[in-house]
Amino acid sequence: MNKAARGRRMGRPSNRSWFVLTAVCAAALGSLSLNVSFASDLDDFGEPPATDPSYYREQPLDPLAAIAEHATMPHTFEGALEINNYQYITREQVRDGNALPPDELTSRNYPTNGYPSSLFGAQPWTQKLLMFEEFGTERLDPAAAAGTMPLPLPTLGAAPQQDPANVWRSSPQSEQLDVFLKQTGLHPFPSRAANTDFSNPWKSEVELFLERFLTQSPAEGRPPGEGWAHQRWNEFYPQQFFKTLQAGARVNGGTRDEKQLHGYQVGEFGPGGLYYNTADNSNPAFNGTTRGIPIKIHPNMPVQDHKSVWTFDGTLPPKLLMVRYGQPVLMRHYNALPIDPGANRGFGLHTITTHEHNGHNPAESDGFANAFFFPGQFYDYRWPIQLAGYDSINTSATDARAAFPCSPGETLWVNDAAPGLKTCDNGSIKVRGDWRETMSTHWFHDHMLDFTAQNVYKGNAAMMNYYSALDRGNEAIDDGVNLRLPSGAGLPWGNRDYDVNLVIADKAWDRSGQLWFNPFNSDGFIGDRMTVNWQWAPKLDVRARKYRFRILNGSVSRYFTLALVAECAGEKTCPMSGPKKSGKSYKRVPFHMVANDGNILEHAVPFDGSMDLDNDGDRQEHNGVLPLQAIAERYDIVVDFSKLAVGTKVYFVNIMEHDTGIGVKQNIPLAEVLSEEYKAVIERKNGQDYRWRDGDPAVGMVMQMVVQPYSGTDLSMNPADYEPAKSGKPAGKKMVPLWLDRSNPGYLETLSNARRREFVFGRSSGTDDTPWTIQTDDGIARLADARRIDAAPQLATGPTSAGFSGEGTVEVWKVKTGGGWSHPVHVHFEEGIILKRGDKAPPEWEKWARKDIYRIGGEDESTSSVEFAIKFREFAGTYVEHCHNTQHEDSSMLLRWDIEKPGQFLVMPTPLPSWEGVEYAPSVGVPSFRTGSGWGASN
Repeated sequence: MNKAARGRRMGRPSNRSWFVLTAVCAAALGSLSLNVSFASDLDDFGEPPATDPSYYREQPLDPLAAIAEHATMPHTFEGALEINNYQYITREQVRDGNALPPDELTSRNYPTNGYPSSLFGAQPWTQKLLMFEEFGTERLDPAAAAGTMPLPLPTLGAAPQQDPANVWRSSPQSEQLDVFLKQTGLHPFPSRAANTDFSNPWKSEVELFLERFLTQSPAEGRPPGEGWAHQRWNEFYPQQFFKTLQAGARVNGGTRDEKQLHGYQVGEFGPGGLYYNTADNSNPAFNGTTRGIPIKIHPNMPVQDHKSVWTFDGTLPPKLLMVRYGQPVLMRHYNALPIDPGANRGFGLHTITTHEHNGHNPAESDGFANAFFFPGQFYDYRWPIQLAGYDSINTSATDARAAFPCSPGETLWVNDAAPGLKTCDNGSIKVRGDWRETMSTHWFHDHMLDFTAQNVYKGNAAMMNYYSALDRGNEAIDDGVNLRLPSGAGLPWGNRDYDVNLVIADKAWDRSGQLWFNPFNSDGFIGDRMTVNWQWAPKLDVRARKYRFRILNGSVSRYFTLALVAECAGEKTCPMSGPKKSGKSYKRVPFHMVANDGNILEHAVPFDGSMDLDNDGDRQEHNGVLPLQAIAERYDIVVDFSKLAVGTKVYFVNIMEHDTGIGVKQNIPLAEVLSEEYKAVIERKNGQDYRWRDGDPAVGMVMQMVVQPYSGTDLSMNPADYEPAKSGKPAGKKMVPLWLDRSNPGYLETLSNARRREFVFGRSSGTDDTPWTIQTDDGIARLADARRIDAAPQLATGPTSAGFSGEGTVEVWKVKTGGGWSHPVHVHFEEGIILKRGDKAPPEWEKWARKDIYRIGGEDESTSSVEFAIKFREFAGTYVEHCHNTQHEDSSMLLRWDIEKPGQFLVMPTPLPSWEGVEYAPSVGVPSFRTGSGWGASN
């Protein structure tokens, strides 16, 4: 089909833009952050005009017929697969070049249909854990000079960082990428609507690859027009920014050394601290710098090729963004991946879209699966970093618990009763919104339609810490608001001395040591080696004091059950024996969970055997053992190492066994894992590692910690003071109370007028390549289609002035499954409060939590259904809901849902990106997309 025909088929309107106020105008009207009292009045919250490319369309009179017609059209991500002159490869052809093509796959489980990942002589606990490297933000100043060097073009070069023979399969020079990233400012300057005035700097190379001229090729990949302009741009004008790029594996050039908040001068990151040396304590070249760190899973293993691994900046350590409530941030994300979609070692796609999981962000910055952008382009994601309830609760910004943690002399623009610049007062500035919506541990990752699993697995994932008056990252400030979670005290906010981010994920690599993934199995992918922060079996030194660990399950399909144990000398010294003749035994290490899915809990939940946490009559099953942790779930825990002797070795141990990627099998008794009564072993054949036998190789020790002396004073909170009521002890203090009080018998009455929706995650009518489906309220199980809207809650209000009070839009959603399949369901944009897990109350770790991942399935700690209450406020647009077993998501277990503006009647169109920009196709809502299935919570 030629381009003109495609345009007619998709109903393309004229390509005209309509602007309310550009960023440059905004700066002229006010200060650098638009510090004027009428900021929100300058923003337009209405629908795009009919002349706008993103204008809203009529809902079809016969939606079922329109849905059926969409099924006959080209796939919405077809533009990503062009290879030359409107010729397209298929989704399946992206897999060409895989180290194991379909006819060479095995029938074995670990890794999924592959061969064991050999260790190249590596031994456990012989490499230092890489601590996350901060992106570091800068002030966004339209008056400041900005570097104008464009994103460097790919060039030929030596492997593994470049391709020596084909420029379209290569990457830019590593040194040039560092020069580019070090430039000051942003050019072109960010704009409210997508920048279509500048061209993709890689246009000339793209044209040679496509063998045709591009009539247009915008520099920014964000869809054009008002429908995808930054909502409330002036009110939430980005005051800070950072730029990064997605690139193939390369050696870290130390580009971000100067952007670390600690500056390698403070606390444990300063000289003499545990983490001053970033990679190898025996090599002083890594003192105070990440320069020279290659991408290796272990020092004994090969350097990863630029087609194997695609990380932020193209480097390790993994990256961390640190933000503060009340201060909007802009991320300019460049795509520096190969032009050829087949330059991927058989998995991953070069087009990307970034989801901030799970921020309260407008849809244009949420990472919609079909709003992807191409190599050479950038996408400006503006994250407001505001508390949910901004328009309805604490709108005058008078509550000290809703505040921006600050340094002396800092200022922040606040839209309160007297809008304007506010100055730091005793370490904080009050902001609008509901403090009960305070979040802490997030991550952001790729969300490319049908390729999320592959792109995230290749490295498109970073973590994100939210700081607030409650969780400010300074344990010394005791102001009655700050919870004083373990962190440190050298900086006014954001200390990470005793606050450690961990991304744990199973991986696999081929016989050459290069990262390997099986994209052919839609049931899921199980790796055979566990990694932490991209490293196999790392070691972390810890002080004899309390630590906070922010633990993210970054896998594709694998669930974890993590235990924490300490090693004892002597096989009978402690309750659980080690391997025979090892001279070791082990004991459980208790801890408290303080946050779940990035939301600080109402009560700190003790995992010490003092409570029956899931009401099954067994207190010991969670003594030192976390609950099941699904893909994308985050658990924040506090561990007190002061109760252990200096030199003690402590381990995270995974005891959850998998057979396949469909779901979990069972927890292996911890004692059997520690004694190695349960231990997978490799069988060799013809001089090579041939297969695993006797169990799941990912069951076992994952990471080692060694307790070091501590001469300081631990000023962090005692989590026991915040525990829920338990035998012989009344409930302690609350950390962050839920907005829905379960102790009130009338709480269901609050939900009686809430619209109800149900989603059934199943496998009934899918194809071999796309077997997974979701059934919505109209009773039809469907495959994913970005043009179809399955639900559309509507905002109760638009932007409000200070003093307004309300609740927003509240709904009750229920997710269900059957057949024994496991699905961690993720709803973008908002967190919910679980009302019921099956026909039971939720366990303690969910009872006090707001969640964005809802585990459904046949596992012991899951149920076939979960019902939850959820609110929608502040922002509108297009979002998604999906299974976060991302192989299921990519095999059609994803749906689109929209948040509509008050009184909206028309529907938002669907963006269709290509190398020449973004067109729009009409969307259609299912018959029940606005009505749902009824009202109120189930009985």
